[in-house]
Amino acid sequence: RPRQAGIRAINFQEGDNLLDVKLTDGNNEIVLAIRSGRAIRFNESKVRDMGRGAMGVRGISLEIDGEDRVVGMVALSRENSTLLVVSEKGYGKRSDLDEYRTTNRGGKGIKTPNVTEKTGKLVTIMEVTDTDNLMIINRSGNLIRMSVGEMRVIGRASQGVRLIRLQEDDSIASVALLMNVIGEETEEVLPVEGENILPAEPSDKIETTEEA
Repeated sequence: RPRQAGIRAINFQEGDNLLDVKLTDGNNEIVLAIRSGRAIRFNESKVRDMGRGAMGVRGISLEIDGEDRVVGMVALSRENSTLLVVSEKGYGKRSDLDEYRTTNRGGKGIKTPNVTEKTGKLVTIMEVTDTDNLMIINRSGNLIRMSVGEMRVIGRASQGVRLIRLQEDDSIASVALLMNVIGEETEEVLPVEGENILPAEPSDKIETTEEA
């Protein structure tokens, strides 16, 4: 008999918001990414069991400028996967999981990607494979669909490649993953609202701007 208004799952400090929830098996590797362009990977066993209403423990430390925040969480679970990050000015990249070493939770994390004025701040982080597709929507309402397989795997600390061309005052609003399920004819699609469907650029037209 669940309560109509629900039950409290976690206590917050002032200014905190719930970002994501994942079902795990007790031994998943967790990756958290923050807007300033850093990510941390740790085993969920580092997060001790506690009561439903507890505030929880620190996963990653934020920059002290007051504008930083967590933008995504991944519970690694797929074979032959890579980590995809997308920044607010339309740049993104894929990197091997081995580029993200496992550490203790609560640290500052490591650079991913190289955030610059050109790329903008980090928007999201996702676990992807070559068979997946992305849907990217910008704040002006345009939507683009592209294959993850078109994006080559590059270094974790690089700037990435241009995924979508934006006007100077535009930015990425949301990114959704269309996951191909092996052995099934359908795709698992996270819903994205928007009109004005734009075709994805061919892979030979994607501008590569990798920087060490």
